[in-house]
Amino acid sequence: MRPFKSLILNPGRNRGVALFISLVLLLVLTIIGVSSVQTTTLETRMARNEHDTLLAFQAAESALRDGEAFLDGVVTTAIFTDAGGNGLWTVADIGGVNRWEENNVWTGATSRVAATAVDGVNEAPRYVIEHVASVIREENAYQLNDPYAANAADRIEIFRITARGIGGSANARVLLQTTFGRILD
Repeated sequence: MRPFKSLILNPGRNRGVALFISLVLLLVLTIIGVSSVQTTTLETRMARNEHDTLLAFQAAESALRDGEAFLDGVVTTAIFTDAGGNGLWTVADIGGVNRWEENNVWTGATSRVAATAVDGVNEAPRYVIEHVASVIREENAYQLNDPYAANAADRIEIFRITARGIGGSANARVLLQTTFGRILD
């Protein structure tokens, strides 16, 4: 066996070691760089998806508020039908398909386009309103009017508003619902 001194002093036997170490370090740095780029790209996509979802939520929330504002001006429930003209529906039968799940409900005249615009969305927010029930408060109805008359003062009409918002891409969709009750004048 040769002494350690001869290996250090004999450069002919050490050729290529520096190149090999340089290439290994270059490979490690390349892997770290590619990993950083992939992580940054993934985080950018996640941020963009979150932004699109928030836009869709804001659009659906805007449509809910527009539906509530519309119901503030309603004076009769006769405008709500099974055909859903102008986005005004009667409630679906028990066990039937929900109105917001029916085919093509979010296009055409079977839903309403929200009047409030939301910037940056792919499609205008829409909503449907269903007349769910008429509720009579029994404790006060006999004191005020005939509870079975059409103009009973304590007859509260219950509505369900379903709103759909689309975000910055067509894949970001949010569906919100609220229940709204009021006494019709």
